[in-house]
Amino acid sequence: MTDLGDLYQEVILDHNRTPRNFRALPAPSRHADGFNPLCGDKITVYLEMDGDTVRDVAFQGSGCAISKASASLMTEIVKGKTRAETEALFQRFHALVTGRPGESDSLGKLLAFGGVSEFPIRVKCATLAWHTLRAAIDSRQDTVSTE
Repeated sequence: MTDLGDLYQEVILDHNRTPRNFRALPAPSRHADGFNPLCGDKITVYLEMDGDTVRDVAFQGSGCAISKASASLMTEIVKGKTRAETEALFQRFHALVTGRPGESDSLGKLLAFGGVSEFPIRVKCATLAWHTLRAAIDSRQDTVSTE
């Protein structure tokens, strides 16, 4: 593995071992649940919105290392972002993990998930939190499923 690949693997392992924002918000303005039946990942994303801006975001749940690390990094990067900025990040992240060329220069540590595109079944693990975040932003009540 390359030095860069080792670094990216360490980022994922670190966020799996010590996930950031892994908690329930006491009074979220929005929340959504997500489930990946292939891997068994379950997540709840909590949001505190200030108008159109994500003021705070957190998650709880269980899942594989990729799912948990993706949720952890997602919560770090979307805090303070507008709905439109969050959607743009989702689109760039989704392009990265599905192996489609796109603008990834602003993804920072999320680039650690670039190798996921080589394992299509893991794309659902990496994107579960993001799909659930979108559902929370849209105030959807149905459980998000990767199927």
